[in-house]
Amino acid sequence: MVRYLVPFFLVGCLTSCANMTQVLDTGAQMSQAMGYSPTQLNTAVKDVLQLSVTRASDQLAGSGGYGQSNRWRLGLPESVQPVAETLKQLGLGGPLNQVETLMNRGAELAAAEAKGVFIEALNGMAVQDAIGIVRGDKTAATDYFRSATETQLHARYKGIMQNQLQQVGFYKQYQQVLTTYKALPMANKPDLDLEQYAVNQGLQALYGQIAEEEQKIRANPVEQGTALIGAIFGKR
Repeated sequence: MVRYLVPFFLVGCLTSCANMTQVLDTGAQMSQAMGYSPTQLNTAVKDVLQLSVTRASDQLAGSGGYGQSNRWRLGLPESVQPVAETLKQLGLGGPLNQVETLMNRGAELAAAEAKGVFIEALNGMAVQDAIGIVRGDKTAATDYFRSATETQLHARYKGIMQNQLQQVGFYKQYQQVLTTYKALPMANKPDLDLEQYAVNQGLQALYGQIAEEEQKIRANPVEQGTALIGAIFGKR
């Protein structure tokens, strides 16, 4: 029985190896067809992402980057909005507004610090299909970067965000609101975990803004990017 299995195993291995060689050959041929090596394509993708990360972080880190943004401003979660009206009637309108302001300011400061963490993750990332990303849709590079880094970056970003929220005095105001909220004689109150909400939304905004910056580069790679980006993304 073993006598028959060995040839079949060898045939399977040879077939698999042949298929892998074909895949590698196809990738190399596609790269050559574009006139660039796989290394150049990989570098161009990382250049796009580094520019996108830098510009997104700088945009959100500016004064009002979150707080004055129609898209990224951190307000109270929708599930809490009905209860928020009750809290305002109890005289907590000012503290609630302050909580929102501090939440956004904390996110802006976190965006500035997170830039280095994002670039570090990007530099350590292996791009497995650079030519697919170059020829992909308008946010293909960001989508790839997010899938490769989000789990590790979430933990690091959370620490950054918590530290910045502490620095701006968020927790003092939040605790005042939370104490009154817990004392409300209401059944089935929604969770008021504004810290976790701020962390999640702050990170979502960063990835979202990175995607927007990538779209700008793809739309005008010559002026928005580097010489290599312009050459490769301009002829995709």
